[in-house]
Amino acid sequence: MTVTRTAAAGLALLLAAACTAPTPPRSQASTAGATACAPPQAPPEAETATTIDVIEQAYFCILGNYYSGPTLDARSLLTAGFIALTQELNRNGRDVPDASMPALTGDRKADWAAFETAYRKITDQVPDLRDKLAVVTLEAIVAALGDNHARWMHDVQRPPDYYDGDGYGLGFQANVDGPQVDGNPGVALAPLFVTTVEGDAAQAAGLRPGDVIESINGSAPFIDGTPTPAIAALYPRYPEARPVQLRLLRQASGRRWTVTLKPGLYQRDLAALQVVRSKLLDDDIAYVRLAGFTPDSANRVLRAISRLRTGRALAGVVLDLRGNGGGSPVEATRLLSAFVHGKVTAYQCAADGRCSTSRTDDTVELLHLPLVVLVDQGCASACEHVSAAVKDLRIGQLVGTRTAGVISGPAQSYLLGNNTLLGFPARHHLGPNREVIDQVGVPPDHYVPLTPQDAAAGRDPALAKALTLLQK
Repeated sequence: MTVTRTAAAGLALLLAAACTAPTPPRSQASTAGATACAPPQAPPEAETATTIDVIEQAYFCILGNYYSGPTLDARSLLTAGFIALTQELNRNGRDVPDASMPALTGDRKADWAAFETAYRKITDQVPDLRDKLAVVTLEAIVAALGDNHARWMHDVQRPPDYYDGDGYGLGFQANVDGPQVDGNPGVALAPLFVTTVEGDAAQAAGLRPGDVIESINGSAPFIDGTPTPAIAALYPRYPEARPVQLRLLRQASGRRWTVTLKPGLYQRDLAALQVVRSKLLDDDIAYVRLAGFTPDSANRVLRAISRLRTGRALAGVVLDLRGNGGGSPVEATRLLSAFVHGKVTAYQCAADGRCSTSRTDDTVELLHLPLVVLVDQGCASACEHVSAAVKDLRIGQLVGTRTAGVISGPAQSYLLGNNTLLGFPARHHLGPNREVIDQVGVPPDHYVPLTPQDAAAGRDPALAKALTLLQK
């Protein structure tokens, strides 16, 4: 999820010994490709050009290590790569007569050899496009997995004058967020509306929480309740700098107007960047918001609850996981362990059905407090690990809306020969009841969506419901 892209891009990498070995004879290349990718060991060197040899390494790395690699029809990967190759040729007005898809038989090695022969023949005729063609081909091969935790991290850039904590984009957030658009937009709820205004562009244009976005660059964000690709334009990534035109409705006044926002840097609220925020509500309820499962985040949550508990008896805990994009499954399990012992919190399963278990850490002291967890469509990955366990193990109650359904499995990163990262899961995640959560999400026990009217009035109906449950 965005989370996986950000975390993996920041990992320390160095090409493993197998990756730096001399190039094997062509007859041995398939075997070499399967073994050459290795997890990173240290910071990477500078990224170099993507070549057909890097694509080959990634192809066999996927087949040798991906969750369904042993049973995957590799022709789907090569077909996707070749489609992207020819489309890029067309976009550049440089199509060539020999750009025809080779016949594929299902033999992984033979099919790669046929693909490589055709690829080299094509790219030799357009040498000035070689780098671009290699990039789009590899991107398409990875995308063909259809896995929200599969990423190829390359060409990571930051805007000039970027400062730690800055945001880049249009300067506001909507009820359908960026990670959700990337991972599983199917859980998005209409209408699309502004939830927070953060940056100068949105502020200068007069946007307010609750403003309904009726169109984006002339396209509807929802059609018959189904989200459209238009929503992605709300979350541009550097160096994308194309202006975005929005048609807005302010329901309270009936005003309709159009604004054009240009992506750029903006200073984010420092308080919003805190991983853990806590406060006491109604004199006896600990409220803790956790933005992500970063290292030591479970301990930080538990320390926050302990401080709020000093000198008073708490009636319960509200754990706010809305917008939590995930992170460390170890931290997720450790946090759950403060509410229950002796349980399996998740299963990690291979394609053949063999599963390992994530069990509670029973060295963590139990809090012995009622728990309500706030969730929404921005709760993804490790956040869904926690949500499913809370629901299945009856640790507490979930309030809000269905989670993102972006929890394919814990991603492992592999270093490619051009010092870029390829990441994907070797196992897939199942909940404590062995249910599939990926692409489905976790439904709340109490469905309490945020409406445009709530956002405009500054109301938080999910939190209000949580307080009601704990005060019974």
